[in-house]
Amino acid sequence: MADKKQDKAEDAAAAVDPEVQDADPTTGDRVAEGESAGESTGETSSDHAADTADAGSGDADLFETLVAERDALKDQLLRALADVENMRRRTERELETARKYGHTGFARDLVGAIDNLALALDASPGEDDVSAESVAALVTGLEMSWTEIQSTMERHGVKRISPLGEKFDYNFHQAMFEMPHADHPPGTVVEVVQHGYVLHDRLLRPAMVGVSKAAEESPQTDPDPE
Repeated sequence: MADKKQDKAEDAAAAVDPEVQDADPTTGDRVAEGESAGESTGETSSDHAADTADAGSGDADLFETLVAERDALKDQLLRALADVENMRRRTERELETARKYGHTGFARDLVGAIDNLALALDASPGEDDVSAESVAALVTGLEMSWTEIQSTMERHGVKRISPLGEKFDYNFHQAMFEMPHADHPPGTVVEVVQHGYVLHDRLLRPAMVGVSKAAEESPQTDPDPE
């Protein structure tokens, strides 16, 4: 009996041994798979580090690009401000020059008429020579000087307002008084106290005038009863 039990135990051990032997290769495979996973994890870590380094390099390049663009825009802004300041100063100089010398042409033409007027006054007769001929010569010289002055003024756009007999216009006339007038309708300029002047279409001085109004009717008198 004892021998039969020993034989059964040996048979059981023999039956178990092949399973154990079969399990050993499986365990080795699992260990190999673990090693492979560890290697894969290491490779992933190294790739992540490389990506991080590339990202840092890209950020540095982007920063340098932004700084360069900022400097370029700043330079353009400073140049634009300098151009505006130069233009402002140049405009101020041009305006000052126009204010001081804008009427140079008018003054140049006017001095000739002034010279002629001075010559006419110098040729005026003295107290001892008040003859008709000398007075006539003086009047002629003055008339010539006045004509030249008027021509000079009109050549530069200055025109005289002579509204006698015209309808009163408050844009160019200034009424000084009203007077009844039977020959003109009400609102007509019947007297010019002082002439006005315009520069092109701009009023320099209004003409001071007297304006007509309706004539007052004389009161009717009843005939004397007889």
